Amino acid sequence: MVRMLIKKMSRLPITPQTSADRWLLLDSGPGDYAFNMALDEALLEAGPRLGKPVLRFYGWKERAASFGYFQRYAEVERFTLLRPLVRRPTGGGLVPHDVDWTYSLALPPSHEWYSVSAAESYRRVHAWLRAALAKLGHSTELADCCRKAQAGQCFVGYEKNDLLWHGQKIAGAAQRRTRSGLLSQGSVQPPQESLERAAWQQAMVEVGRSMPVEWSKFVPDGAFRLRVQQLVEQKYSQESYNRKR
Repeated sequence: MVRMLIKKMSRLPITPQTSADRWLLLDSGPGDYAFNMALDEALLEAGPRLGKPVLRFYGWKERAASFGYFQRYAEVERFTLLRPLVRRPTGGGLVPHDVDWTYSLALPPSHEWYSVSAAESYRRVHAWLRAALAKLGHSTELADCCRKAQAGQCFVGYEKNDLLWHGQKIAGAAQRRTRSGLLSQGSVQPPQESLERAAWQQAMVEVGRSMPVEWSKFVPDGAFRLRVQQLVEQKYSQESYNRKR
């Protein structure tokens, strides 16, 4: 098992460094649908000011579903009974948030990850997830090809470098790249009920240290909290925004 883990860790994406890369860590706990999307967008916008990547773990206060920025609401609402439906700031398909674990990764434009292709940044995130689950004794693999699914549903079928467990997709992500940085929003369907979310989050942090990453707690300041509140009230809680397509 140790040799297998070392082999998997060797596939992690970041170029070896002589000193640790400094990242910020945020566990924001459960939030409502508008708050969750607003906080992720605020992290993307704050990239140049923060100057460091932020890994955020979060949950949902209610059963809900998010869908990609470019999807049509009228099509999405037919695929799920989950409500509310919220439009993400990233692309991708429909994601149910009833039993999943969600996280986001916001990288500033000054960071090396920002300069790589969308396909490579996607692979890197899921290689990280794969190594974290390996630490917990769960063997997964990155999809080497695709399996088509009904249009618009993220966890039916899979794309290249999605995370698979016994051939079933258990993790996917959606991305958005702007001048402010790169945002990746990810969802993990736990491979087994016995796997605890807290253990998975700790494994993600520990794998990060091996990259190597030096973690610091992210403490939002007043300006950041105000921006989140603005995005909640003026955007993500508004039916007109979520139904705009």
